[in-house]
Amino acid sequence: MDHLQWMRGELDRLAAAGQARALTESARARREGWIIRNGRSMLNLASNHYLGLHHEVNEDVMSRWNDYADRIRAESGSGAVGSEAGKSGEPGGSPIRTGATASRLIVGGDPILGSFEREFAAYKGTEACLIFGSGYMANIGIISALAGRNDLVFSDKYNHASIVDGAILSRAKVFRYRNRDMNHLEQLLRKADPAKRKLVVTDSVFSMDGSIAPLRELVELKERYGAMLMVDEAHSGGVFGLRGEGLAGELGLTQRIDVHMGTFSKAYGCYGAYASGPALVIDYLINKARSLIYSTALPPMLVYAIRDQWNIIRTEGWRRDALLRKADWLRGELRSAGFDTGDSECHIVPVIVGDNERSLVFGSKLQEAGIAAVPIRPPTVPEGSARIRLTPMATHRDDDLRMALDIIVSIGLELGVI
Repeated sequence: MDHLQWMRGELDRLAAAGQARALTESARARREGWIIRNGRSMLNLASNHYLGLHHEVNEDVMSRWNDYADRIRAESGSGAVGSEAGKSGEPGGSPIRTGATASRLIVGGDPILGSFEREFAAYKGTEACLIFGSGYMANIGIISALAGRNDLVFSDKYNHASIVDGAILSRAKVFRYRNRDMNHLEQLLRKADPAKRKLVVTDSVFSMDGSIAPLRELVELKERYGAMLMVDEAHSGGVFGLRGEGLAGELGLTQRIDVHMGTFSKAYGCYGAYASGPALVIDYLINKARSLIYSTALPPMLVYAIRDQWNIIRTEGWRRDALLRKADWLRGELRSAGFDTGDSECHIVPVIVGDNERSLVFGSKLQEAGIAAVPIRPPTVPEGSARIRLTPMATHRDDDLRMALDIIVSIGLELGVI
């Protein structure tokens, strides 16, 4: 194994720099907003399940899935439906299949997948929609399909790693503009060869900062310079908009954005991702997005789960109201106590600590006190800006958040952060 020892050297280097990482296990606790981690009950301030929808599948949910499966099969003329079909052994009898078995371009897709794509496109206010296996797969597939070796990609410096990797895989020339700096972006666009294809990509909500992209200005710039605009709604989907459509929908910019991407693994509390936009764009992605073409489709039972969560999101607006109210309160209290919460303006609230080692100590003390909130360190965030990323949920009890605030303030004083 001597030929692998370079790995040990790199792991030792990461540990010395305070950048080593390890997997942990957790399970949902009985009390809402809590998890069991390392055998202990902890208040969960670390997840992306902003609306509190990461519930366990129960009999009511399964019943809704079965009813919907029966209706879809009846409409599609696919033969026997429901539990009776399962008993009879007829083809396609099981109402919920656990696997898709191959790419949609090989074996086709379960009727629920195409049906949900049409429904979701209408919800987003776009002509068409395409479901991907995950947000990472969506971003690398979309970006590398829309831009190639002779093209230009303009990416916000704080964009998610999946956007960064998608731009690299595209083989296009990549320009990273300063976070939310529209003057810098315009300088880059102005200097660009007008004959080249140009793609501007941004997160709508930056996941480590809780800051919001200037979508109106981005739309104006892309139209002025003839560029395409792709917006990643991963952390704004379900949270913004009258029915949770996302930030672009809330601002009335849907039709002026070329590609909307988002995930079902954050506020939706499930898994998977989507691209939505003009039918021409979606048809192009079906033919060019390699992460779609060469990947097995989402299992039908997972699509049922996504659709069920989506129905809750678009009808239970109280969850969005509660989430943003709780986040506003927490951010205001932290700032009043002297913490640096950066440019946060929504439901993601960072506590910027600075150096890696102190952030690790801060995170360790939080977990000892029963708070699940982990340190975020470079390269995920810029050097010198290690932080504790706090994410309240709509279903957190106010008393629990007050308890967490007291603990955070106490540790902050102890470590000299405030």
